[in-house]
Amino acid sequence: MKIEHVAVWVRKLDLMREFYVTYFGGVANEKYRNEKKNYESYFIAFDSGARLELMQMPGITDTTNSGHEQFMGLTHLAFSVGSKAKVDEMTELFRKAGFEVVGEPRWTGDGYYESVILDPEKNRIEITA
Repeated sequence: MKIEHVAVWVRKLDLMREFYVTYFGGVANEKYRNEKKNYESYFIAFDSGARLELMQMPGITDTTNSGHEQFMGLTHLAFSVGSKAKVDEMTELFRKAGFEVVGEPRWTGDGYYESVILDPEKNRIEITA
């Protein structure tokens, strides 16, 4: 059994699609539109087989999750980039591109090497070795 996909409501659908395609090598499908519901989405597929569904529709309530404070429920997406050096490299790439680094590269107590950045809509993204 595997997780097929994770879905995220977003405000700026095309900006978010471009972020995950550009920085994490995702491949997006054609935009899906449901005119009746005023709903649009993309599926972003990654080499591992995992997919991310980005969805947009008027009337969706904003979350109270700020990126800095954390609340119950899903809290982050984690992307494994293969090595400690790649975690460091990608963290600097995000910093130079103007994305906020909220967790500097470090070894965690349970043996992961990771950093944490915020995507364009302040979702927490872990970059792991």
